[in-house]
Amino acid sequence: MRIYDISVPISAATPTYPGDPGVDITQWAALADGDAANVSLLHFGAHTATHVDAPAHFIEGAPRVDAMSLETLIGPAQVVSIPDDVNAIDARVLSALDLKKASRVLFKTRNSAFWSNMSGGFRKDFTHLDPDAARALVELGVRLVGIDYLSVEKFQAVRHETHEILLSNGVVIVEGLDLREVPAGDYELICLPLRIAEGTGDGAPARAVLRTLD
Repeated sequence: MRIYDISVPISAATPTYPGDPGVDITQWAALADGDAANVSLLHFGAHTATHVDAPAHFIEGAPRVDAMSLETLIGPAQVVSIPDDVNAIDARVLSALDLKKASRVLFKTRNSAFWSNMSGGFRKDFTHLDPDAARALVELGVRLVGIDYLSVEKFQAVRHETHEILLSNGVVIVEGLDLREVPAGDYELICLPLRIAEGTGDGAPARAVLRTLD
């Protein structure tokens, strides 16, 4: 059995979505300063690096991240490879994939290569999921959708239609995955967002791993 860590490390170099808080990690207490222990102070948004979107992210009064089902966040997952010349995953692209038995789908796209060099900051040209593909995934009964950049939505979309379609139908969204080392195929996904119980409950950073099934 092999375990793939598909989480993006959180540091000051980690790109964040425009308008979201940046990453600031400082020393609150330090052994080197004579304190009893090392303690770090973390300051970043709920949608930093690898993270889960809760329905409350876009739907008023919808379930919060601390109420999300572990049964959805843990279980069989299919990694599907999307050609590098695809900038928008639409229903036509989905029709070429065998997703009839998939309950959790993780899209490996050209985006994963972006994590090899984060010095350029946020990439606006990331491959995204079109609304018609979101509808098709709902019709297939998919329970969780993951993508390898910071949003499933087209950058500067007029509406957040892809998010709304998935979240309003109970589909969990995982964004910011690093799938560079993961071959397409079937795995077990373990994705655990922080159980944040205050604020609007819109989402939380997560540690996500894939385990091979053999």
